[in-house]
Amino acid sequence: MTGYGKTVVAYKEKKIHVEVKSLNSKSLDVSTRISPLYREKEMEIRQKIANALVRGKIDFSIWVEKEAGSDATPINALLVENYYRQIKEIAQKTGIPEPSDWFVTLLRLPDVTTKTEVEVLDEEEWQVACKAVDDALTQLVEFRQQEGEALQKKFLDNIDTIAQLLADIEPYEKSRVEKIRSRIIEGLASIPEVDYDKNRLEQELIYYIEKLDISEEKQRLANHLAYFRQTMDEQQSQGKKLGFIAQEMGREINTTGSKSNQAEMQNIVVRMKDQLEQIKEQVLNVL
Repeated sequence: MTGYGKTVVAYKEKKIHVEVKSLNSKSLDVSTRISPLYREKEMEIRQKIANALVRGKIDFSIWVEKEAGSDATPINALLVENYYRQIKEIAQKTGIPEPSDWFVTLLRLPDVTTKTEVEVLDEEEWQVACKAVDDALTQLVEFRQQEGEALQKKFLDNIDTIAQLLADIEPYEKSRVEKIRSRIIEGLASIPEVDYDKNRLEQELIYYIEKLDISEEKQRLANHLAYFRQTMDEQQSQGKKLGFIAQEMGREINTTGSKSNQAEMQNIVVRMKDQLEQIKEQVLNVL
């Protein structure tokens, strides 16, 4: 879900800046900083963001940079003339000397340089700003797609590694049955004057081995791996679904580890867990 987009467009004597950033989030969380001129269009902007980005913590900004001199505060010439006449009349009536620097005096008087005009957004400017918003969102989406392709490759490597480790368990799984049988018989033989029912021993061995059997766990894990691949190929947003599948993969790997009574099998399970943790860390960044 991480991404970044920025656009700058020129319109008359100003530059319109649009910047949008995206981080991980369980839902769409939009924070906006909008220039007062475009504030009336906030709902339209938010709708554009929702349509383009679906999920993520979004930080959106749009502001205007005006060229030097284009935003100078105008001098109220009529008011200056009015002040000038009043001061001259007062000076003549009272005998108070006229100011030696008229401009310094007049420009300090109230409202001479007060900006009273209200800027109104016209449709032409909004269309320019609207295109800038669309371009910035497009850049962010493209950024996300590039990140997504890299993540998909990483996930496929992790899945392939887990599948290979799952296959590596099989030789140890087959050999451990005979090792368990031999270890129990040797233990019984080491106890003097012990007589046991061989048929009952076989039954107990079968029961014990069945409790350690991981055939079902292996089959379910293989199914989860295949489902994870299939889900990545879907076009719609599937980040949450991939997270759920990863959790189920973890259940099967943990159960396999708890049933593994050989150091070699446990080592393989640890490596599988390491690959799964890499998936869990990165799946949070999937839309």
